Amino acid sequence: MKDLMGMMKQAKAMQEKMQGLQAEIAEVAETGQSGGGLVKVTLKGTGEMVGVQIDPSLLKDGEGDILEDLVVAAHAEAKRRLDATIAEKTQALTAGLPLPPGMKLPF
Repeated sequence: MKDLMGMMKQAKAMQEKMQGLQAEIAEVAETGQSGGGLVKVTLKGTGEMVGVQIDPSLLKDGEGDILEDLVVAAHAEAKRRLDATIAEKTQALTAGLPLPPGMKLPF
């Protein structure tokens, strides 16, 4: 019975740490850029896009297709950076836990 109580305490502590991690991740922001920095996109940890910067030199007639591609590329880089940051923070929290191979947190 003591083992069960110990496991319950560990589960409760882990839940509290995960809630803290989720709050911390929500405040993280990562910026991706494309076109040599002409387009920048910033995402929060929740995945919400909170900023777009476009160099005025791209705002010309006939440049719409290029601008669209650069925004998509900057968003993809920001998402990649955000995913890496979240994975790093999650790994730090779960270090030492006996998780099965391939299991990722948060679920």
